[in-house]
Amino acid sequence: MEDRLAILRRVAPFNLLPPEVLSGLTGLLVEVQHPREQLLYQQDATKLRHLDIVVEGAYETFFLDSQQLKRLPEEYGPGTCYGGMSILLNRKRSLRTVVVRKGTRVLQLPRRDFRALCLAYEPFFHYFTARYGERMLNEEYANFVKAVAPPEQNFLVADQLFSRRINTIEVRELVTCPAQLPIFEAARRMAAAKVSCLFLTDEHTEEIIGYCTDITLRDTVVAQCLDARRPVAEVVATPLVSINRGAFVYEAILRMFQTKTRYLLVEENGRYLGFLSRNKLLSDLAQSPFMFIQAVKLAQSTRELKRRWEMVPDIVNQLLSRGVKADIVNQVITTVADTVARKVIENVLAEIGEPPARFVFMVLGSEGRQEQTLLTDQDNAIIYEDKANEQRELVRAYFLRFATAVSDELNHIGLHFCTGGFMAKNPKWTHSLSHWKRNYQQWMSESNPETVMQFATFFDCRYLYGEESLMQELQGFLHQELAQPLDRFLFYMAKNALQYEPPLTFFRNIRTFEQAGQQVFDLKKAMAPIVDLVRVYALRHQIFQTNTGERLARLRELGVFKDKEAQELLQAYYYLMGMRLQKQARQIIQDHTAPTNYLDPHTLTQVEQVTLKEIFKIIGDFQLKIKVSFAKTL
Repeated sequence: MEDRLAILRRVAPFNLLPPEVLSGLTGLLVEVQHPREQLLYQQDATKLRHLDIVVEGAYETFFLDSQQLKRLPEEYGPGTCYGGMSILLNRKRSLRTVVVRKGTRVLQLPRRDFRALCLAYEPFFHYFTARYGERMLNEEYANFVKAVAPPEQNFLVADQLFSRRINTIEVRELVTCPAQLPIFEAARRMAAAKVSCLFLTDEHTEEIIGYCTDITLRDTVVAQCLDARRPVAEVVATPLVSINRGAFVYEAILRMFQTKTRYLLVEENGRYLGFLSRNKLLSDLAQSPFMFIQAVKLAQSTRELKRRWEMVPDIVNQLLSRGVKADIVNQVITTVADTVARKVIENVLAEIGEPPARFVFMVLGSEGRQEQTLLTDQDNAIIYEDKANEQRELVRAYFLRFATAVSDELNHIGLHFCTGGFMAKNPKWTHSLSHWKRNYQQWMSESNPETVMQFATFFDCRYLYGEESLMQELQGFLHQELAQPLDRFLFYMAKNALQYEPPLTFFRNIRTFEQAGQQVFDLKKAMAPIVDLVRVYALRHQIFQTNTGERLARLRELGVFKDKEAQELLQAYYYLMGMRLQKQARQIIQDHTAPTNYLDPHTLTQVEQVTLKEIFKIIGDFQLKIKVSFAKTL
């Protein structure tokens, strides 16, 4: 095959890259040959693991419509690349269906390296985003990708990257060992410290002389059957590459490409402070919420989980400032919280040992509805399988101990204890499956205003971790119970939903109360009627989705709400949610104060005030419909 460097120089947008970067890329490319014609990628289904550069032959690309007919065919011949827009803008899934021609040869650039280039070199990145924008002007093209998640969910955003410095990123602590240490001992140190790079020091000067990586151990030791008792100095990798702590982030990524290294030492005043790995750097840099969530999944300590959770307000603020819808922002917050909780659960299980019974850790309330804000606390519970009498106390004691450890760790990270005590660490909310069934049966059959108000949140429960079949069995039981006449239960659920009236006076002014010297209203309470009323209708029609938006969509499908009614409620709910999130993010980032749900209407524009008044009127009309449907005697 022709010299790879010469090929890259002719392929857009690689021809925009500096020569030294192109030279560093050649070793990352993998050559693949296709001896026969075959289906390579399926639209919106196949995950792309690399960017494909066609050298010989061609890719035939197209969309398939509902009749499986080819639409908008396009050929990618020699000197073109496929996959960039898919990786950046379609959750890594191929935008089109691709058939590769017989005899086609391609060079593949791994996905992570492609993303690194996008983050490091702005013109390269904008080549793909500009092409996507041009294609979306074609109505037929846009029609085929309309089901793709909104760009805000997928876009590898490069904003602020080119003004960001390394001192804004947490560097990894140096893990070192003497160069004369046996290879197997060095590997043990790497395993214990959970690092993929170990730095070797001179036994006399203690200066760092090189490094050893997982790849070194694989390629130089294992693959060549080298005696692991030999000194690790014999497999040392060089040269050492460093960068100043005050340098720009994009300079660090470019240097990694130029020197073909995945690790950079970070120095200041002649002293090494730590190091950056390319994988870690990309995780820290990514503004995309999906990449941020991936970074949370890769967190190795409680300290890192805590730091990630503290970054959420900034992520929320960035998303809102780009016009991302509030429901998507809710999902981002909830997904991060879910990921943190799962990591904590796994860590606690590893520490206290295997559970003595199958169990489900479920979340309730706003987290159960996937509607978390920045003012959030823990709402969770545990269901475990029924065991024989002699094991019950042992099983219960284990899960209470487990729940306490999980809740304490979450509280330390920043997901604070529930003031109402709705947590699995509370013995009231950790029970066997049969006990939970009795709980729900009692709440529904013997309902009164107090029980309905107190336990409504348990009808927003959602599986988080464990044996999902236990949750499904509970839902099957609820399905049977809700099929029974439950007029009394629904009556009190509706009555509970009517207790919070929209803060609107007779003269259509916003009703306020004094809080810390300000006249405010409570955004959470203003939204509560929509949450509560939609929940009532969902239970009445045995809809088990917990998210308010999803419940409304299903109710609209069933004809319970007309399109206009559902749309008005959705817009009202998420307008208030957006205000709430923005207010909380501003309190945390700008004011450095704890977030609240209180808002002073005088801080709003005239347009915002008018919009709020219309929203409160919509909620009032909705409550009136509830009175007619459920509570005629009120």
